[in-house]
Amino acid sequence: METLEILAGPGEAGRLDAWLAQRCPELSRSALQGLMEQGLVTEEGRTVQKKDKVRPGACYRIALPEPQPIEAVPQNIPLTIVYEDADLVVVDKPKGMVVHPAPGNPDGTLVNALLYHCAGQLSGIGGAIRPGIVHRIDKDTSGLLVVAKNDAAHQSLSDQMRVHSIHRVYHAVVYGNLKEEEGFVEAWLGRDPNDRKKMAVRPAEATGARYAYTGWQVLEHLGNFTYIGCRLKTGRTHQIRVHMASIGHPLAGDAVYGPRNCIKALQGQCLHAKELGFVHPATGEWMQFSSPLPPYFTGFLDRLRKEHRA
Repeated sequence: METLEILAGPGEAGRLDAWLAQRCPELSRSALQGLMEQGLVTEEGRTVQKKDKVRPGACYRIALPEPQPIEAVPQNIPLTIVYEDADLVVVDKPKGMVVHPAPGNPDGTLVNALLYHCAGQLSGIGGAIRPGIVHRIDKDTSGLLVVAKNDAAHQSLSDQMRVHSIHRVYHAVVYGNLKEEEGFVEAWLGRDPNDRKKMAVRPAEATGARYAYTGWQVLEHLGNFTYIGCRLKTGRTHQIRVHMASIGHPLAGDAVYGPRNCIKALQGQCLHAKELGFVHPATGEWMQFSSPLPPYFTGFLDRLRKEHRA
């Protein structure tokens, strides 16, 4: 069971449940109240109540119970299948689709759609929640993923991921005008110590930090924005988003790592997994795929080009 420790600083005050909800954005106020009712929120071993007042200098501990297992069910959701055989399937995921079920997204995911499309014939390595899933992309990132239909294919593709031999190129639009035509970001990534929902550049020795490398190349300068291609050597959570933000060029539309007044019309970051290449697990053949930029991306580019020419 994971435990969070929240220290109340001098001068902090207010009702405890509301204050903790502000300090723990990953937990809603109602969720915290439920944990309090179960006796899982304590202060120096004493259980606390939701109406208690914050005590400056106190250390509050929140015990998080293990998440209940979720089992994905088949759902007849349309998919764009780029390639499929007995061992794997390559899917072009639309923006807004979650890859696998999780609390808050129990269905309507790519996994639910794949279970229906493949009639349950997916690798079991990912378990009941992530069958066949070798790698993921964010909900608001569009583009290519490869999914394993059997355990041998899953193991082979996972091994290729581990040694960084899978070819992955993403296209993105970032804020600002990149001065160099190409470059890279090589920085370790881990959980943001101030916000558990976010990733951040961390020291190599930090707990949970993992090496990450993103190479980038300018495709087009568009005034206050730059259209780039990113080639990944590693595949960490939010890697491109965090790396580009760390050098002062966050992704357009990114409400998490970008400016507060993000471009809401994009409904998330302007990021597309455009190219995917790997060695076929059964045949040993090199396979490579390319996905056309989706309408949200091309529409934004057209708008920027028009504004840049004006």
